[in-house]
Amino acid sequence: MKLREKFSNEDLDRIKSAVRTAETGISGEIVPVIVARSGYYTIANYKGALLAAFTVFSLIVVFDRYVPTLAVYDPLHIFLLVLLAAVIGGVLPNVSDDVKRWLVSQRHRDHATRQRAENAFLEQEVFNTRHRTGIMIFISFFEHEVIIIGDQGISKVVEQKVWDNLVNDLISYIRKGKTVEGLEVTIKRCGEILKEKGFNKTSDDVNELRDDLRIS
Repeated sequence: MKLREKFSNEDLDRIKSAVRTAETGISGEIVPVIVARSGYYTIANYKGALLAAFTVFSLIVVFDRYVPTLAVYDPLHIFLLVLLAAVIGGVLPNVSDDVKRWLVSQRHRDHATRQRAENAFLEQEVFNTRHRTGIMIFISFFEHEVIIIGDQGISKVVEQKVWDNLVNDLISYIRKGKTVEGLEVTIKRCGEILKEKGFNKTSDDVNELRDDLRIS
């Protein structure tokens, strides 16, 4: 299923409405972004192929030593069995996200997610506000990670631990299958934080970024 199909039109309207409401009375822009995955992780295919080939070859050695009735002695058969295992192991990560996630280190996933979030910040032009008061709420489904990035005008007065707490709360919603509800709560809280920090709407303030959910 494509990521867009996970959200109904009603879901999209709820998120858009949450952004519009949260931005009422504040000089700031809230941009929710959701991506299916942050990296391609081809290393998982290589790891899967090597692991499967090594496992099959090890079994051939074990059978040769301890279970001779199941042993394979023909070099060509050994080669084909190991090759087949490598092919299956290399393809399996493309079929199962769980397998791919298992084969990719947490550090690698964290790095890819942070890089993708930073790219999204630029792609969605969250920086393109008059007073640099944009906030991006970034969700990467495959990695099960959430990142909130505040632009320069906001990061100067809002501590990182504030965003970390929001991230943890949103992740708890996502794990319960309540992504839309979690986004609504997080968006509302972002608006409250900006108001608490004095980012009040001025008479000449305009909506500089669109309010809808970005999906890719």
